[in-house]
Amino acid sequence: MDNNDILIRLRYALEIKNKEMEEIFKLGGVDVTVPEVIQILTKTEEDEDDFQIKCNNSMLNSFLNGLIVYKRGKQEPKPGQPDTPEPPIKNGANVNNLLLKKVKIALSLTTEDMLDIFDKAGITVTKGELGALLRREGHKNYKECGDKFARNFLKGLSIKYRG
Repeated sequence: MDNNDILIRLRYALEIKNKEMEEIFKLGGVDVTVPEVIQILTKTEEDEDDFQIKCNNSMLNSFLNGLIVYKRGKQEPKPGQPDTPEPPIKNGANVNNLLLKKVKIALSLTTEDMLDIFDKAGITVTKGELGALLRREGHKNYKECGDKFARNFLKGLSIKYRG
């Protein structure tokens, strides 16, 4: 599953309009216009796997960061806390794990909520498995999130928020 597919499914699940998508990208630090959003979300007619504008990892990360700000508001750094920017995503980084973490934060989901979302999609996930998916890469219990898990998470979100 590529980044454009993730954006399409997330947009559908959360019923985000094109103008809101533009605003979310801007909150994440990427200037995108509504026509460009449409190009990101539209597959070309010749080859169904190609998009007019390809969404790279940093663009998806910016969108997810913008979604957090859009849903929860800008977080002010606490006194004495350094204002360190988030490190850029490496090319080999698993965006599916990033998707789970950031959507969990943006929608203020608890572990039980996420387990319920997976259950709605027809997948049984234990707390331990979910915890492994949400861990930082490099942790001894970290588990990479496959496309099937990410796809079913987005399917469960659609069921939960769209009925």
